[in-house]
Amino acid sequence: MSILQTENLTYVYGKGTPFERTAVDNVSLTIEKGGITGIIGHTGSGKSTLIQHFNGLLKPSSGRVLFNGEDIWENGKIMPGLRFRVGLVFQYPEYQLFEETVYRDIAFGPGNMKLPEKEIRERVLETAALFGIDSAMLEKSPFELSGGQKRRVAIAGVMAMRPEVIIFDEPAAGLDPRGRREVFDIIEKYCRKTGCTVLIVSHSMEDMAAVADRLIVMNHGSLFCHCPVNEAFSKSGEISAMGLDVPQITRVFSMLKKENIIFDDEVYTVDSAVKQITDYLSRKGGEGRC
Repeated sequence: MSILQTENLTYVYGKGTPFERTAVDNVSLTIEKGGITGIIGHTGSGKSTLIQHFNGLLKPSSGRVLFNGEDIWENGKIMPGLRFRVGLVFQYPEYQLFEETVYRDIAFGPGNMKLPEKEIRERVLETAALFGIDSAMLEKSPFELSGGQKRRVAIAGVMAMRPEVIIFDEPAAGLDPRGRREVFDIIEKYCRKTGCTVLIVSHSMEDMAAVADRLIVMNHGSLFCHCPVNEAFSKSGEISAMGLDVPQITRVFSMLKKENIIFDDEVYTVDSAVKQITDYLSRKGGEGRC
């Protein structure tokens, strides 16, 4: 069942001015409930403009955006409560922390939903536990925390609202490899546990290969493809021509294919590479014994 749809969505910046630019051009797509969808594209491809339509931060120049089958701009007004149901985590969300304690920052969104204090506390503690935020840290000022800890607190604040959809714009930007892996592990764990639909904008093909189920690839404001990850990476030549870097392991296996070393499936993660190589060597070993 679909949760988000766009129908011929177009958005034009500076319409009617000398600076007019079409950022999203006639995009139609359907996002099913559950799972993780990666959104990739070169700088200026329209991916950030696209996601700002999903919770009504931008209004289409033409076309429609639907949430659970309903036009979010029906009668020209934003759907009531949409931004509690479709959460958006901007790049470097830690810059939006402002409360006196970590607890109050995580509780801010649920508080705006007018929930009972008991439920707010339950949501804060449950979400904090997911992020490894203990009771001592909850009483600290968020400004005493490290950059990675602040990032986790900011994301926890959105998750505590329990939206049906959470959209992340480069959630691991600026983090070291360990911090990146921790953030994506938490997002994946949350998605699988709650059934929440997750969209992740990223420039890292390696990250998306590891965590996403499907990919939306944007190119110059248009939709290039929306398909399962393995199908998207089978178009590695076309994706590279757009200026996007396919995972290094995929490039290695593409080179092996040119040398007539053929594997059964497209390879885009290290884990799948290990399996493919192991299976290949087992077959070759078996052939040698015959």
